[in-house]
Amino acid sequence: MTDDVKGWGEQLTLYVFVIVPFLALIAAVPVAWGWGLGWVDVALFVLFYFVTGHGITVGYHRYFTHGSFKAPKPVRIILAICGSMAIQGPVIQWVADHRRHHAFSDREGDPHSPWRFGSTLPALTKGLFHAHLGWLFDPDQTNRGRYAPDLLKDDAVRRTSNLFILWAGVSLFLPALLGGLLTWSWTGAVSGFFWAGLVRVCVLHHVTWSINSICHTIGQRPFASRDKSANFWPLAILSMGESWHNSHHADPTAARHGVLRGQLDSSARIIWIAEKFGWVSAAKWPTPERIAAKLVTAPENA
Repeated sequence: MTDDVKGWGEQLTLYVFVIVPFLALIAAVPVAWGWGLGWVDVALFVLFYFVTGHGITVGYHRYFTHGSFKAPKPVRIILAICGSMAIQGPVIQWVADHRRHHAFSDREGDPHSPWRFGSTLPALTKGLFHAHLGWLFDPDQTNRGRYAPDLLKDDAVRRTSNLFILWAGVSLFLPALLGGLLTWSWTGAVSGFFWAGLVRVCVLHHVTWSINSICHTIGQRPFASRDKSANFWPLAILSMGESWHNSHHADPTAARHGVLRGQLDSSARIIWIAEKFGWVSAAKWPTPERIAAKLVTAPENA
């Protein structure tokens, strides 16, 4: 499962991409208080959060990991680039980690289960930190050949994955370029880099990591699954539908995770629109019969 080991370069890059955006988030309040937050900053933040967030949810997760729909080569490349710009690692490694998570969900071998150390309060507290963030710094690395052989064989995806540092750089410096051009000032460039670059990356990191930690600890479990995955509605919008996590673990290949009434899932809507335009095909939409067969309780938010 973990025959590979992270090299020192990978470890250093990981520390930089996790710690620097986090420091920016800490600085966000005094920066906003002292210098203000303009509409250009807000617009760029929302734009890049939308693009890179859905790059993770639609691309990395629902397409590359679970094959929830089919996509031609140009769309595969675009999805891989958008996901890479979330700065959560190269697509092939991300997929390998997530497939391993599903293979051993909340059991021995799961790379990021909050129940890893037990169910007592101290053990769960330690486990939540491990699931949310700590697992990233484990020197052992999921074997890509075992868990993502299909992506390793895809030349376009493999090349895109190998260019992760380039896409990470684009993710941070394109907001600066746009901020500078839209305001025609160096101040706008620095502000765009800070808010739509660093702060946006940090917010998206912690929303994604919360699916590993919070959504395997608290929430509703209306569907039958062999783990402790849960639906946690407060994260539904920010996670673009990923926090309907119990639904996902009950039916991992489904293109829609928010399958019950009122469950917002913008990732599913994007897949639906893309299918209507012919950009993707064969999306695996859950049928009412399939949903009903997996239900074990009637959720309060249904």
